[in-house]
Amino acid sequence: MLLCEKTCLPRTEFPEQTGVSSRAVKEFMEDLLRNEVEIHSIMILRHGKVAFETFRKPLGPDLPHTMYSVSKSVTSTAVGFAVSEGLLGLDTRVIDLFPEYRPAKRDENLERLTVYHLLTMTSGKDMSPIAPKSKDRWIRDFFEAKWKAAPGESWFYVNENTFMLSAILNRLTGMPVVDYLMPRLFEPLGFGRKPFWETDGAGMEAGGWGLYLTTEELAKIMLCYARGGVFNGRQVIPAEWAREAVKKQVDNSSNDGLDSVAGYGYCFWRNSCPGTYRADGMFSQFGIVFEDLDAQLIVTACEISEQKTRNIIWKYFPAAFFDRSAGYPGEPDCPIPELPALPELEAAPRSPLEAQIGGKIIRFKSPPLPGLIGFPVSMLPLPVIYMSAEKTGQIAEVRLRFDEAGCEMTWREGLYKNTVCCGMDGIARKSPIRLGKLKLTACCTAAWSNENTLSIWVRPLETVCQRRLEFVFEENIVRLLPASSPETGKILEHLSSGVNRYLKTPAAAKAAKTLMAKGEKLVEPALTGVLGK
Repeated sequence: MLLCEKTCLPRTEFPEQTGVSSRAVKEFMEDLLRNEVEIHSIMILRHGKVAFETFRKPLGPDLPHTMYSVSKSVTSTAVGFAVSEGLLGLDTRVIDLFPEYRPAKRDENLERLTVYHLLTMTSGKDMSPIAPKSKDRWIRDFFEAKWKAAPGESWFYVNENTFMLSAILNRLTGMPVVDYLMPRLFEPLGFGRKPFWETDGAGMEAGGWGLYLTTEELAKIMLCYARGGVFNGRQVIPAEWAREAVKKQVDNSSNDGLDSVAGYGYCFWRNSCPGTYRADGMFSQFGIVFEDLDAQLIVTACEISEQKTRNIIWKYFPAAFFDRSAGYPGEPDCPIPELPALPELEAAPRSPLEAQIGGKIIRFKSPPLPGLIGFPVSMLPLPVIYMSAEKTGQIAEVRLRFDEAGCEMTWREGLYKNTVCCGMDGIARKSPIRLGKLKLTACCTAAWSNENTLSIWVRPLETVCQRRLEFVFEENIVRLLPASSPETGKILEHLSSGVNRYLKTPAAAKAAKTLMAKGEKLVEPALTGVLGK
């Protein structure tokens, strides 16, 4: 149901009409594929028009995509509205907004902590990026966390800084951030809907992550910032905020990575490429503004190394933009092919086991370790659930039913039961699913790799990953081997780079390295089940 009128950005017939080289775009896409960057969508804007867009099937323009830390830039925008309305200031002290958390013994750091420090990642709080998020006490956890430095003394990227901004907005406005932003941002930009944003146990938006936007919705936000907060002739984002939020407010040279040391604004990053800034999310979600060229580049993807993706971007942009005043061709300088579809299982010979197992319930035992470390073997892989407040639980039961075109899989985990259709003819089927607060579209295929082994791939389209299950049948015993794309081991290896800063001794670092090496089996262990009669 539409909550407001949806409007679309104007389009050109081909990129050259607005000063973008088709050849450069084609070579950019080829480079991404050659380097195995799993790109999901690309949208290029020039002079306020969409010069080029592409979506990798089965993804499409109307499907929201997880934004990860791009969410921080939207939370920052909400703070900008609150500042302009006099609800708070950059110098507002955080503890004054949450006096119930003021300790009996005076904490000078806490007394100094302001909204500005939260916005610029200079709060000085020291919180682990892998700390559990299932408890209904995120605010308390923030206040009880140790200090790494005094507020304002050093830059230190902490997700919970932005969650606290969300908590502040909820307290001051008396409403969720998405509701606060509807008449101020989402409606003026013509979203036509209220975006979904994951929340903590108390119903407050995560702030630093958890927002789902379409590619064009992110493009509208970045275009509005690029034009000083103006959209379609209307001042939407306060002009001063649109100007100051994207500037280098603090030095972040203590960080790692070419594009992570060029300066940080109010939840926006400056880039190594001069005259550019970005909203940035894990797995390479980017909204990039080229300030002097009236151009924006939007990317959604599933690439663990964000710097790898950005390195490819800088090879072709801003060079792909040209000045139309010197004349431009009346047609594209080369055709741009579509991106290949995301991988799915191909059709394979069917197994006679289908007649024996069809309709029977497989009940799986729950291994103790995943529960202990906080990550159950869910139908949603680690990248989806590791920052979620609600972990739905282990896959407990599965029932398979087969027909000529494929199989129907019903499973139960925690309090949730879902059914998906899996194409076995090489054509994926889409089914709605719900796990926790997430309502997703699952795109599924299945195939027998041999007479005793059935593979099922489930891709929740709004997320970055694909769950890959392998069922091995041995009489009435069934082994379920969970995996995912991207591989969980590679994700853990990437995450481990941010964990070492919390380890105080070489022995602890060595133990953590060993744990991470075995992490995939701990997070995604094989399950053993029994086939019912």
